[in-house]
Amino acid sequence: MSVRRLDPVQPESFAFSADNLAWAKATVAKYPPGRQASAVIPILWRAQEQNQGWVSRKAIEAVADLLGMSYIRVLEVATFYTMFQLSPVGTKAHIQVCSTTPCMLRGAEDLKKVCQRRIHKEPHHTNGDGSLSWEEVECLGACVNAPMVQIWKDTYEDLTPQALEALIDDIVAGRKPKPGPQNGRQLSAPEGGPTSLTEKSLYSGNRTFKRVEAPPPPPPAAAAGVAPPKPATEVAAVKITNPDAPRPIKLSEQKIQPARKPAAKKAAKKSPSRKPSKKK
Repeated sequence: MSVRRLDPVQPESFAFSADNLAWAKATVAKYPPGRQASAVIPILWRAQEQNQGWVSRKAIEAVADLLGMSYIRVLEVATFYTMFQLSPVGTKAHIQVCSTTPCMLRGAEDLKKVCQRRIHKEPHHTNGDGSLSWEEVECLGACVNAPMVQIWKDTYEDLTPQALEALIDDIVAGRKPKPGPQNGRQLSAPEGGPTSLTEKSLYSGNRTFKRVEAPPPPPPAAAAGVAPPKPATEVAAVKITNPDAPRPIKLSEQKIQPARKPAAKKAAKKSPSRKPSKKK
C-alpha cells in the first residue's frame, strides 16, 4: 500500500454539528464501557461526510477527543483505510472507478477515459468548479455487475461510457441517480431474467413433503457374511508384515527367570575365607 499523507492545506477548525454529535454519542453508547475506541471508523466516516467528503487534521483530532484516543491512533486509522479521503474531493461527487480484472475486462478503461474527459486528466483532482473528482480503486465487490463505480455510499453497476456520461449529467444537474445496475437487471440476477427455478408450482405453497429415512447400514461383519470374531482371552493376534520382526509373546509363553543375586555377594561366596597363619 502506498504512503498516504494529509493534505498540505488544512482548515483551521472542525466541529461536529448538533445532529452529528448526538448521533456520535449514541453510537459510542452501543459499546461496553472502556471500548469507545471501537466506534472510531463510523464516527470518522460521519466526520468525512460532514466535511464534504474528506477528513482534515482537525476532524481527526475532534474524533480523537470525542473517543478519548490519542491523535496518532485516529490518524493511523484514517491513513490506513482508503475509504477515507485525505484531500478535498468533489463537493457533489467523488467517483471511484473499479479497475480490477473483471471490471477491466468489461470496459473499466473506457470509464476512466470518461472521467479524464469530464473531470480532470489526473485522479485526485477536481474539475473547474470543484464539484467533481475521481480516482481509480481496486475491487468494489460487485464483479458480476462489472464494470462499476462507487460514489460515496452507493454503487452504480453494469455501466457503459454512455451510461456514465448520463450519470455525471444527473449529478451536475442536482438529480439523484438511482443506484445499482444501470442496464435494467435486478441486482446480480442473470441478464434477461432468471433461467432456473422458474416453475410456478414450486412457489404455489400447496406442496406436501414426506420425509423418508434411509435404513441404517448393517454392521461391516454382517454385510460381508462373516461371523463376528470371538472375544480374545489372551493377547490379540497381530498381523506381521515383516517376517524378520519379532513375534509378540503371549503371557503364557513367558518364562520367569530366577532373580540374580548381587555380584558382590556372589564374589564373596566363591572366595574362601583366609585363616590367620600360625607361627612356627
